[in-house]
Amino acid sequence: MYRSDELLKARITEQLNEKKIRPEERPAFHLTPRVGWMNDPNGFSWYQGEYHMFYQYNPYDTQWGPMHWGHAVTKDLIRWENRPCALAPDTFPDREAGCFSGGAAELPDGRHLLMYTGCRREKHLDGTICDVQTQNLAIGDGVDYQKYPGNPVLSELDLPEGASRIDFRDPKIWRESDGSWRCVVANRAEDETGQLLLFTSPDAFHWSYLSKLAVNHGRFGRMWECPDYFLLDGKSVILMSPQDMEPDSLGFHAGNNVLCMIGHLDEEDENGCFREEFVHPVDDGIDFYATQTVLSPDGRRILTGWMQSWDTVPYRVDNAKWFGQVSLPRELTIRDGHLMQRPVRELEKYRTDKVERLNVEIDDSRIFTDPALSGKCADLICEIRPEKDCREVEIRFAEGGSHYCAVIYRPQDQTLTIDRSHSGVIRDVLHSRTAKVSPADEGLKLRMILDRFSAEVFVNDGETVMSMAHYSDPEAEGISVRARGEAAVDITSYLLNM
Repeated sequence: MYRSDELLKARITEQLNEKKIRPEERPAFHLTPRVGWMNDPNGFSWYQGEYHMFYQYNPYDTQWGPMHWGHAVTKDLIRWENRPCALAPDTFPDREAGCFSGGAAELPDGRHLLMYTGCRREKHLDGTICDVQTQNLAIGDGVDYQKYPGNPVLSELDLPEGASRIDFRDPKIWRESDGSWRCVVANRAEDETGQLLLFTSPDAFHWSYLSKLAVNHGRFGRMWECPDYFLLDGKSVILMSPQDMEPDSLGFHAGNNVLCMIGHLDEEDENGCFREEFVHPVDDGIDFYATQTVLSPDGRRILTGWMQSWDTVPYRVDNAKWFGQVSLPRELTIRDGHLMQRPVRELEKYRTDKVERLNVEIDDSRIFTDPALSGKCADLICEIRPEKDCREVEIRFAEGGSHYCAVIYRPQDQTLTIDRSHSGVIRDVLHSRTAKVSPADEGLKLRMILDRFSAEVFVNDGETVMSMAHYSDPEAEGISVRARGEAAVDITSYLLNM
């Protein structure tokens, strides 16, 4: 298959430079770029017996740059194997600015179809430059991909009146039960806020506009990015990533969020307009953006996202050879109008060295530590039962010397805070975030998935999730529990052995 000079250059670069990164310098089970920079996960799909994950990728630097598509595969959503760079900016629709986010699906003839946003630079007579975005295809076999000669398959000529040709990106593609195809694409509306446009095709190659699936009307930030649409537990679900949101108490935080809308398609609207019933954030932590989902062969809807934030990009390790990671894949269900998220069950087969400590009493003078309870890569399950005078329970991890990360529960406020302020950072960016939680009658339940450079906290069986990246000392493996006031804690810990 034809490979351009630009793609060959990227593949040679990643082959040479990934050898300079030792395994212990990466997360144990979170996907990172082979080299350089990673942001949005793309094209999350099941193809030829494996899950394929692509991602926004700059193989030449750990800063954002010319966008390629990196590529990795996994059979169990935990162990990842790198594949060669899949797309490079080397053809008319993308060579001037890059190959941006999109989706993937298997064609009826067995080929793997990628749908991505291309971006070309347009120079005006007054000297200004704008980026015009279009939707494009590439077809391949799981390793090599050939860009479709009919690109772009969606351009400004296909947009409805008032839709922006500049902010028109991130297609998510799927096949309907009748064999036809759909894709939802993010767009900026006339009011300068986001909308999601729905397109249809008989064959995945020839597309036409169908409807506005959802419209922001200035409610949730400005531009909506990285949309997804799927059916789950009898409901229609939209996920998207709004930019520039204003904070809403302890609901939505300022800046970039990931939003979940649960509702239904209006049966009286022949074009299928979405009617929302419930809206809430997907992750209340520091680092989470740009989600993608896939339907697994056994029928689970599985979600993952970029475990980073544009607002915290300055927080990094000096002279690092990679930057950015993908969250642990999560199984989705709906309960009482709320998206529930749990770590994929495949993680449990990697558990070893179980440690269980029940009814541990802690207070101002009793800090719980146990030499057996430590580890940088761990699955930590805690149930906290505060007494009436309890003001705070703090679980520290990645603890060594004066450095640590923490999860802090304040029962009187019913809040949970995730905090990396004491992890050894020397950059003054966002290092903590707080969310409202609803403790069960028997106490607050936490499941903390710890990797070398991240923590994901699942509250009350996934009712709330809080994620963050951190760059603490690789040798800092301590775990401790302390309190202000009295509390009892049940702790079960497993090391995760990859």
